[in-house]
Amino acid sequence: MRDLAFIGFLVALLGLGFRRPFVFVLTYVYIDIVSPQRLTYYLLNAVPISLIAAGLAVLAWAVVDNKADSRFAPRQGLILLLLIYCGITTRTADFPVEAAEKWEWVWKNLAFAVFLPLTLRTKLRIEALLLFMVLSASSIVIVGGIKTLASGGGYGELNLMVSNNSGLYEGSIISAVAISLIPIILWFAKNGTIYEPDWRVKLFCLALVFACLLIPVGTSARTGLLCIGLLAVLMLREVKRRMLYLGGIALLGLVAVPFLPSAFSERMGTIKTYKADESASTRLAVWQWTWDYAKDHPFGGGFEAYRQNRIRYDTVHVAGEGASTTVKRNLTVDKSRAYHSSYFEMLGEQGYFGLALWLLINAIGVIRMEVLRRRYRSGDLAWAGSLAGALQHAQLIYLLGGAFVGIAFQSFLYMLLGAQIGLDTYLKRRASETSWQPMRRQRPVPATA
Repeated sequence: MRDLAFIGFLVALLGLGFRRPFVFVLTYVYIDIVSPQRLTYYLLNAVPISLIAAGLAVLAWAVVDNKADSRFAPRQGLILLLLIYCGITTRTADFPVEAAEKWEWVWKNLAFAVFLPLTLRTKLRIEALLLFMVLSASSIVIVGGIKTLASGGGYGELNLMVSNNSGLYEGSIISAVAISLIPIILWFAKNGTIYEPDWRVKLFCLALVFACLLIPVGTSARTGLLCIGLLAVLMLREVKRRMLYLGGIALLGLVAVPFLPSAFSERMGTIKTYKADESASTRLAVWQWTWDYAKDHPFGGGFEAYRQNRIRYDTVHVAGEGASTTVKRNLTVDKSRAYHSSYFEMLGEQGYFGLALWLLINAIGVIRMEVLRRRYRSGDLAWAGSLAGALQHAQLIYLLGGAFVGIAFQSFLYMLLGAQIGLDTYLKRRASETSWQPMRRQRPVPATA
């Protein structure tokens, strides 16, 4: 029944898409974020629905959509260059079979990021894209929030609709994405137009923000706690009464601590004692291995290059206090451990050039959004300045989360970049339209007697 119901949903969207080509873009966003084929049993698992949706989106744009206002931005060219470079490193990868499997979904994310801004010609489309991103991810976030309230969750124990520890269904990834969504959700609560921000919309947005904050608790992801900390700092730029805001944050933290699950508190405590935590020690060892590997392989080893690592690390356990303190060191040998960092993922797989290109793409986004945030603080386009700030904050939070989990090629980031580019080109077009004035022939002044 799940298969048939979702097929019916896709057929309905297909019929609507012939009249509204942007519907195909939104369909792809939903499919790529939620991965509904994981929720079904057989039919959709055998069909590449994500690739079909992307193909229909491109075809509808090329045949039906109005392309008069479409612009190709420099950052799209950089993403295209990254796509080509990743294709080259895949051909020369250390593990060609495994690299080809990752390439199958990476190239689609990069290619769609190049295409997406071409469709974002209007404010309505930019807002619709972000709304679908929020609502699609919220279908996972809300479930996770409810289960956290019901059971308290736990590291590796919170089941987010499916037992699949990949994509947005992985604890650290969904924690980073959930906190990244909060600035965008708050923007909708104030500036949204598809759903007017009345009391019902604002109530839903606040409830969704609460659910997003619960995800790091339910998953016991240390990455999520760090993202919450950065969000709190970034919000200082938006609030008017900063001292009141800081006092409220401190009070909220004191009130919330007694209600936190013990599994979450114990997991967060390992941030201070990282040398005794096997997960943290493994990451440090893998990062050191990746750094050394890049020195001998400056262009990287292609996707999945981490499979060849062999690491040795010590875990330090301290017991007792004062003169009775004992320190125990356990030597551990491991292999084929993942990068657990987007930055080292790029360095190990794509080398120095790939890492530099990826950092440049993201740095331009942060800078451009800051320029737009400052330029459009007031006036008719104040919504755009506020949105630029929200997109910048979302990206910074995601990049912080990416320091501790390998999400350099996840589709959420590239949809976020696509929205940034679309907003940037839209505002440039608006600025050029308002500054352009037709030349008029000056009328001769009649002579006076």
